Amino acid sequence: MSVKILVVDDNPDILANVRDFFEMKGWTVETATSGTAAAERIGPESPYDLIVLDVGLPGMDGFTLCRHLRLQGVRAPIVMLTARDSIDDRVEGLSGGADDYVVKPFSLRELAARVEAHLRRSFGGDAARLTVGDLIFDVAAQRVTRGGVEIKLNPTGLKILKTLMLRSPSVVERGELEEILWQSSPPDSDSLRSNLYLVRQAVDKPFDRALIRTHPGLGWSIAAR
Repeated sequence: MSVKILVVDDNPDILANVRDFFEMKGWTVETATSGTAAAERIGPESPYDLIVLDVGLPGMDGFTLCRHLRLQGVRAPIVMLTARDSIDDRVEGLSGGADDYVVKPFSLRELAARVEAHLRRSFGGDAARLTVGDLIFDVAAQRVTRGGVEIKLNPTGLKILKTLMLRSPSVVERGELEEILWQSSPPDSDSLRSNLYLVRQAVDKPFDRALIRTHPGLGWSIAAR
């Protein structure tokens, strides 16, 4: 799943930090510094999977741009950034078509987590069929094949693989995988690493090319290379 995001903010430091952090996750990121420039770039047929939009833009502000995009038929999720944390501002943004609202100063990890949640919903967290290269996951049938060869996984392995495939080629962090698998009560032992080992043994070892990759200190990803 290739992800393309537009970040709109007139602060060059915020643009650079958000772009760099998002690109570390494997997302393609473009930037704009004004509402007018963003509107011209997006158009009715948005090439972006999600838009991060600052409220306090010069000229056309974020609220106005958000309403304009929705009137143009743009359906990509919009996450708004603002230094104003009043209820009225939140209501204005959400009623104008925004999907979420993050208050400055914000954590890059929090922003990325919000973005990831909307991307999962946008791409269909319960999609019937996931594909990465020659790996196919029929979610409805809970059946995994690679190159036509059926792969057997336990329920935990299936959840891990589904999460990685939904987010491909982005990196999925350990904490997020543990939350998906065990909510707030992960096992005491290193069950995640053990289950990931079993997934890799089934998905990659019998084949010439590995799809699952470890990112030390970050997490794991799956991608067709």
